[in-house]
Amino acid sequence: MQQILEDAKKLASYKLCDSCLGRQFAKVEHGITNEERGKKIRELLGMEPVDYKECWLCQGLMAETEKFADMVIEALKDYEFNTFLVGCKVDEEILDRENKIATPYAESIKREINREVGKMVAKKVDKPAEFVHPDIVAIVNTIYDFVELDVRPVYIYGRYRKLVRGIPQTKWYCRKCRGRGCEYCNYRGKMYEESVEELIAAKALEVFEAKDEDFHGAGREDIDVLMLGNGRPFILELKEPRKRNINLNELQELINQYAKGKVEVLGLRYASRDEIEKIKAAKYPKTYRVKIKFEQNGKINEAVNALRGSIIKQRTPKRVAHRRADKVRHRKIIDMRIEEMGMNEATLIITAESGTYIKELITGDEGRTTPSLSELAGVDIKVEELDVINIGDEDEEIERI
Repeated sequence: MQQILEDAKKLASYKLCDSCLGRQFAKVEHGITNEERGKKIRELLGMEPVDYKECWLCQGLMAETEKFADMVIEALKDYEFNTFLVGCKVDEEILDRENKIATPYAESIKREINREVGKMVAKKVDKPAEFVHPDIVAIVNTIYDFVELDVRPVYIYGRYRKLVRGIPQTKWYCRKCRGRGCEYCNYRGKMYEESVEELIAAKALEVFEAKDEDFHGAGREDIDVLMLGNGRPFILELKEPRKRNINLNELQELINQYAKGKVEVLGLRYASRDEIEKIKAAKYPKTYRVKIKFEQNGKINEAVNALRGSIIKQRTPKRVAHRRADKVRHRKIIDMRIEEMGMNEATLIITAESGTYIKELITGDEGRTTPSLSELAGVDIKVEELDVINIGDEDEEIERI
């Protein structure tokens, strides 16, 4: 205590309010405020009280914490949230003065303002402060007296079924105008009128009163491919939502009514940002139904049996070479069987490792996929229809041979 008082005497030449004096010794004694600590030190040293407005360091700033709390509450009034955090911006001149006199026991003025304002806000709104993952962060600009809000996104996990062909998974902006609108895209700014993303997000944006969204899918199917069965995992990220506590069963019904006959969602639940990377990285095995046609008799049965359980080599297909790295990938064909067989057509059920290009598995892509069904059957084969009928879970990942 004697050392603390000696250090405090060195600050006597500066006119410090009780908060600013006590803050220089914030780490010495716990359970009291800096203002209480400063008053105690001042009385022990026989120092005269200093009004907040006359304080050399804060120049009255520490007297405004209640005003800042009211500003935060006003800024938050239109937002639904369960947790919050307060931050602040302080004039650099004040921070420079603080650095000039800081003791080894001090805390920063920004930390004290954050804490004291946060305590007042928590009491008035009856919501807890959260320091790791708050729903909303209120940044008090103490220089110009306004509050900025950093509203954290809401994340919703689910699976979707795509029931019609001809719509992409995500918004496909016009390649010429890049979304601005031009003659090429009929001034829509995009190549397709709607997408799975837009059909799912429309009602979610509405009920959460969010400003924007991002759609994160566990892979994607081609525009002409249906996504059936248990659906493809996705996470919808809703940005700057005013509402957070929405009944997702009711939202699911709204989405399915809005997108009826085109897209269907199931299993909606709240998620976290961490899960985005998880579904992006997960190696989900997939099962497909493929309708094929061929002009002459080929060894389809023999080719199917040969491919079942095999490892194929796939060089990046021509159709995606403009957006994918040109490299050779090894993929396992877990299962392959004939569901129906006609004279010049057949329906196949194929289960393959994640990342397998199924169309090229059938056609061979001019030798870029080997072995292929066409190569082994000794006949040219065309894919008439392709549907995804099941996507597995992460724990169903297949070990490569």
